[in-house]
Amino acid sequence: MFAWGLAMPNTIYSKNKNAGMTFIEVLIALVIIVTGILGAVGMQAMAKQASFDAMQRSLASSLAEDILSRMRANSPAALANYADNGVVYGQGNYLEPNQRCNNSGVDCTVNEIRINDQFEWDLALMGGNVLSANNDRVGGLINATGCITVVGSNVTVVVSWEGRAETIDATKDANCGPAAQGKRRQVLVQAFII
Repeated sequence: MFAWGLAMPNTIYSKNKNAGMTFIEVLIALVIIVTGILGAVGMQAMAKQASFDAMQRSLASSLAEDILSRMRANSPAALANYADNGVVYGQGNYLEPNQRCNNSGVDCTVNEIRINDQFEWDLALMGGNVLSANNDRVGGLINATGCITVVGSNVTVVVSWEGRAETIDATKDANCGPAAQGKRRQVLVQAFII
């Protein structure tokens, strides 16, 4: 007897009873574990894709700011000549200039600086100086193009590239590069340069 006056039941464990989990319980536990693992793998894949897309958008914004900085550093007289006038940047349309203005020992005119800026930005959109084993440019955005529109002191820079997944092109009216498609992404930056 316990201190309260209750009798303790006589519990006899039979050796015939099965103790432990049944096969059905084990299968249910395995299904739950496998579902959790597959969910974690899927989440990791989505996170990796989102990280890549964010890196591409960051690079596109950086490239747009790069050409705007170059335009600000040059003379306002050269501003209108940065406009692409139908020749899209990022497709190798701007050839390397004879007079390179890439070190302090070289005196360049305003026009020579602009030509160098256009060449450098075209090269950056194509992947810069990062080359694969086959000498393909691989350091930039995927199929990137750039467009510059100048109206007075108002400058619009559009950087367009190919994303990895289908999406809706919110700035399809910008008309920069290839026709709007499901994977196309764009960054549009507007500035006032004086």
